[in-house]
Amino acid sequence: MAALQRLRSALSAGFGRHRPPAGPVEAAKALAREGKFIEAIAIGTEENRREPNPELEWRLAQWRREAFFEQSRSQGRPDWPPAMDDPFPGLQGVADVPATALSPAVMGGAILHHGCLIVRGLFSQQESTLLANGINRAMDACARANNGAPISETLPWYGQFPLPEQSVQNGGRPFVETGGGVWTVDSPRMLFQFLELLAQKKIPDIIGEYLGERPALSIGKSTLRRVPITTGTEWHQDGAFLGENIRTVNMWLSLSHCGIDAPGLDMMPWRIPHLVETGTHGSMFSWAVGQGMAEIVAEDRTITAPEFHPGDAIFFDQLFLHRTGIRPGMTKDRLAIESWFFAPSTYPMDQEPIFI
Repeated sequence: MAALQRLRSALSAGFGRHRPPAGPVEAAKALAREGKFIEAIAIGTEENRREPNPELEWRLAQWRREAFFEQSRSQGRPDWPPAMDDPFPGLQGVADVPATALSPAVMGGAILHHGCLIVRGLFSQQESTLLANGINRAMDACARANNGAPISETLPWYGQFPLPEQSVQNGGRPFVETGGGVWTVDSPRMLFQFLELLAQKKIPDIIGEYLGERPALSIGKSTLRRVPITTGTEWHQDGAFLGENIRTVNMWLSLSHCGIDAPGLDMMPWRIPHLVETGTHGSMFSWAVGQGMAEIVAEDRTITAPEFHPGDAIFFDQLFLHRTGIRPGMTKDRLAIESWFFAPSTYPMDQEPIFI
């Protein structure tokens, strides 16, 4: 609470002279004070489309966490995993489609039968450039904040989300930031712009139809990334730390030429129906899959490293085995946005929910 009060004081000091007269912003704040966060988000979003407002964007991010608990949640679909046809029968390799072919059946069927789905050109060049520039601004603002700049100087590109003091994610932010990342929710302007684009492309609807319920994002697993060529990861399945029996879809969006002159992804493009043994065969972390174990899993199948261009995306779930792919000769940072969508009925609460 003390941290939240300090942030609010900083905002008041930084934005007090520029506050608009009573209107939609004040109406949204009043609704939030009454606990009507979903209504506050609707009004605040419409107003921010009309006139971007750094303070409002920062508050919208906070209201989205509270709105998760306000919404009525279903019990989830009884048939899980759902029975879905293979949209790519006989395929050996990565399932790969243009953006016009993306649908719940294609995405879900590819994940359940082939481990993942690559969607080419999901975001336009203009949209990709907008988001890539936003990542760079968020990273720069994060660096200024960590050097002591007040929030009034780092918004709208960076303003730490005030987590509850008991949240396990309080220890996650430094880990992410030292690894070339910023939580999407810590960049209010990027969160707003990204959610607007997701809605325009009906990504939450597509994922929601597959999950059987309206998905939520998470604070801890939604990240803006500018990964240098010196940063890599071991083979892993995210279910090793998220949980094996959750219902989730990750959308990893490339915003640079990944796998060409910047790090990409090494992957096993087939369905692995369970968590693989971790912490053995020379792995550095308890949740990681050692190289020797990865070779056992692959057997005689081909590990692939597809190229991604700005605007390409890959969808997969917690059982997909992959790692950052770094090759000799790569010279550029990798720009990407990682967004894990969870079914509220099985939400891993330690990841801290975001209503969308």
